[in-house]
Amino acid sequence: MSAAGCSSAPEHRRPLSVLVAVYTTQGEVLLLRRARPFDFWQSVTGSLQAGESHAEAAERELREETGLQGCDLRFSGNERVFTIDPRWRHRYAPGVTENIEYEWRCALSAPRSIDLDEREHSEYCWLPFDEAIERVWSWTNREALRTLRDEL
Repeated sequence: MSAAGCSSAPEHRRPLSVLVAVYTTQGEVLLLRRARPFDFWQSVTGSLQAGESHAEAAERELREETGLQGCDLRFSGNERVFTIDPRWRHRYAPGVTENIEYEWRCALSAPRSIDLDEREHSEYCWLPFDEAIERVWSWTNREALRTLRDEL
């Protein structure tokens, strides 16, 4: 119990998230190597906080995970529903099994040095689209990169 006599239940994640594909006009994609709960490559991702819009979440996650600010950040208009991986399901309210992911894009003129949040990611790399598509773990990330590549 807290000092006020109320128990504080852990806050569950909202089943809403963003994926931010960071890319250059020369056709390179930024990938981050996730450290936990297992090792895999991904674009910038994250859950929406309470009261936060997906636009605000995209900007916040981009800044927190890479240090990037002031890029041409735009919503693609795409959203995808996916089944939450069992390794993360404990973070959500009981019975929540699906998540809506909003796809954002950050265009840069050239690759930049990235300030990683080492609590989440162990390294980063810039790869051509096709290599990045092959390397990412999630199907939503592959689909987001394929769609972006085909539109450029």
